[in-house]
Amino acid sequence: MTSYINQTFELPSPAKLNLFLHIIGRRPDGYHELETLFQFLEYGDTLTLEITNDNKINLLTPIKGVAKKDNLIYKAAQLLKNHSKYHGENTLGVNISINKVLPMGGGLGGGSSNAATILLALNTLWQCELSTEELAELGLSLGADVPIFVHGYSAFAKGVGEKLITKHPEESWYLVSKPNCSISTQSVFTASDLPRNSPPLTSDELMHDVFANDIFHNDCQTMVINHYSEVAKLLAWLIEYAPSRMTGTGACIFTRCSSQSMARDLQAKLPKGISSFIAKGANKSPLLSKMESYQLR
Repeated sequence: MTSYINQTFELPSPAKLNLFLHIIGRRPDGYHELETLFQFLEYGDTLTLEITNDNKINLLTPIKGVAKKDNLIYKAAQLLKNHSKYHGENTLGVNISINKVLPMGGGLGGGSSNAATILLALNTLWQCELSTEELAELGLSLGADVPIFVHGYSAFAKGVGEKLITKHPEESWYLVSKPNCSISTQSVFTASDLPRNSPPLTSDELMHDVFANDIFHNDCQTMVINHYSEVAKLLAWLIEYAPSRMTGTGACIFTRCSSQSMARDLQAKLPKGISSFIAKGANKSPLLSKMESYQLR
């Protein structure tokens, strides 16, 4: 069996987009029934993992304002450790550092992606031998978006986001823009004016272009633009140039561009105070490709 002790691995933790997000109901437990189409971006955080034999999970780059016990990176590693076959003094450990570029409160799934990268990588590096389905189930306890990052392929998702059907949307170029505000996912899903009655999509409707048909939208966007003028103004500005929509619970807005050069031209015109990046959509997670290059899959 391969030993990875004292080896270091640099792994991507990509962003995701919700190309649409419909809320079709609310469950008795308070969670929402969703229908959404996930796609990854070739852009995200970078996690560096060094495997140790000291039985410790060390975060070398804490995230400002986030306690260790609440950090999804730490929680994912600890969760996997608790479910692994390793017990006692010989349990492996890990030193973790992160280059954080994805904004918090942006709707890009940064925390969930971080957790999934940890689960997938340490499952191999600690030789836990859990299946993808088992890792996704573990990840769901950390957040509804974690399973899609574990799954690693663009997918139509139902339930709270854990029931996945692999899809292959166009891998477009996107300009992703964020106004100067952050939005709490909890505040959106507990809002009294959040629409919760979108009709379930039919199989035929799922075949349509998500930008070319009015049936596709983001129900969270409807509420957010009424409460966050920064998002409303930016969306109104962007939509004059190209198809634009909020991802997740916001605050980031993605604009589909016909080319990288179009995205660059539009980025240069953005109003002052708007942060942004350009990235290509990816139907296979960059994490899976990187793990394959390391021969970890």
